[in-house]
Amino acid sequence: MRTFSHARAKRFYDRFGARQDRGALYERRPIELLIENAELDEATAVFEFGCGTGRLAERLLSRHLPERATYTAVDISDTMFELTRERLAPWGPRAEVRLTAGDMDLDAAGSSHDRFVCAYVFDLLSVDDIHKLLGEARRVLRPGGLLCLASLTAGHGFGAKLATGLWRLAYLIAPALVGGCRPIRLWRHIYAEHWEARYRRVVCPGGLCSEVLVASCVKDGEAP
Repeated sequence: MRTFSHARAKRFYDRFGARQDRGALYERRPIELLIENAELDEATAVFEFGCGTGRLAERLLSRHLPERATYTAVDISDTMFELTRERLAPWGPRAEVRLTAGDMDLDAAGSSHDRFVCAYVFDLLSVDDIHKLLGEARRVLRPGGLLCLASLTAGHGFGAKLATGLWRLAYLIAPALVGGCRPIRLWRHIYAEHWEARYRRVVCPGGLCSEVLVASCVKDGEAP
């Protein structure tokens, strides 16, 4: 299945901007589950890939992370970069926002973070980019650090299958209608030798399903 190019995704989200916060009601419950299972009260350094408007980063910094924790947020969109930078300004040097060129190489040292957060971005990426990004996430996470993901996915039951089918049809006709996102299965890309699953759940608010996945990082030479 074709995917949005990096350039096309950038153009779309530059135009979409803050409207992202008014939509996607289906994200609320999955994000709640992600936060509940990410053990954020123990985090010291968070890296978020694809921060969007910065709404999640603001929430984590204001309600869930220890005062000492640092936060690095990156996005391909100039508009999202500016929105996030404004939103995170109250946290000063603790919160750094970076604009990326759209590649999967992360500007972070190895084993420098203990949480890698990515919500509703993997469903924009090609399979090759998913694998590259997971490799980079594993590189920047410390041993035992947590990979914290949420993505659109396929569901079971008539309502969920109907919603998924309609979404896939819209994606095939005009990917921009659904922001370039399509349902994927995160767990298929998680390899036991690299990650130890800690939490996985599929929820379907309104019939549209999301997969929430938290896994701990296993470095070379460690038992999973």
